[in-house]
Amino acid sequence: MKIAIVDESAAGEPRVAATPETVKKFIGLGASVSVQSNAGKASGISNAEYEAAGAAIAKTAKEALKDAGLVLKVRRPTAAETALIKSGATAIAIMDPYGNEAELARIAQAGIISFAMELMPRITRAQVMDVLSSQANLAGYRAVIDGSAVYGRAFPMMMTAAGTVPAARVFIMGVGVAGLQAIATARRLGAVVTATDVRPATKEQVESLGAKFVAVEDEEFKQAETSGGYAKEMSKEYQAKQAALVATHIAKQDMVITTALIPGRPAPKLVSTAMVESMRPGSVVVDLAVERGGNCELSRPGEIVDHNGVKIVGYENVPGRMAATASSLYAKNLYAFAETLISKETKALEINPEDELVKATCLTRDGLVVHPNFQPKTPSKPDPSPAAPAPDGAAQNG
Repeated sequence: MKIAIVDESAAGEPRVAATPETVKKFIGLGASVSVQSNAGKASGISNAEYEAAGAAIAKTAKEALKDAGLVLKVRRPTAAETALIKSGATAIAIMDPYGNEAELARIAQAGIISFAMELMPRITRAQVMDVLSSQANLAGYRAVIDGSAVYGRAFPMMMTAAGTVPAARVFIMGVGVAGLQAIATARRLGAVVTATDVRPATKEQVESLGAKFVAVEDEEFKQAETSGGYAKEMSKEYQAKQAALVATHIAKQDMVITTALIPGRPAPKLVSTAMVESMRPGSVVVDLAVERGGNCELSRPGEIVDHNGVKIVGYENVPGRMAATASSLYAKNLYAFAETLISKETKALEINPEDELVKATCLTRDGLVVHPNFQPKTPSKPDPSPAAPAPDGAAQNG
């Protein structure tokens, strides 16, 4: 079986889907590996390193993908790449399926079996495959580093002959993997850290890292977590109460880092323009959800916005800002999953549709979109009965 690794063609994507370490492991499973020339360059991996690990270097994506049975990528295959992947081949990547049903249909029509790494279930067996955790961990760390680079003051308290420098006050909004790492990193840099999240289980985690928890702890708050460990979307009433508490807290902060995301939904708006305007000039907001619409009303993808002296950092693909480390972890996530699909006896792909990992992550197979969350919507049949007239003075809904 041939495995293909191509140079990521998406703009601003420096990561790569395999490292020399994982190439060696795939070859150990009986596969051959073809890597497009310079695919690892932005992650600090040379062609020579891949060759030393046993990979063949292909001059083009077309050459790398020719006759490949397994294609490993960081991002979903583009239309051009899909055209080069043979029918019946398997592609594994961060597929970004929500809102991209047309792209999934295109991949399905090409006869490609595709898997979305970000849909990996959060179970013990899949921990080593959890790409959301591996990449979010780096994003949380980098958010603090990026924020501190923009912030014009020191983080730790310093006692000097010239006077005492107060510690920076950092507020983390959203305490998932990224948020927890941001807390730990800000604490290591000497900041006074507070954090908030709608999930009650995070309070203990926040406090265990030496930060203070900030939230409206009512009955809705106590039930605000899904069985999969994700945050639920809260009611408008709770959001209003939490926003009022957060607004008074943000006004006293030097830095706010937002990490809140809900799978399949736009990022919730947590930081309003009024909240930003309550912060003193020189303060910083780092929005890690900017690619999903942003947690801050003023953030813009790929930009640092200066609003009345407050800087709102909206870097895209934050894990990619540490491409070497991000690629190393992502490649290990990919290998751990791909290994479960490769038969030790035949050295070929043998996908078990009943495997819980396959059920959770398989998007397309046999020319169809098979994941239940992304089935094409069937148009509803028109009601044959005549429509009832609207009451006097009422308008019909369009």
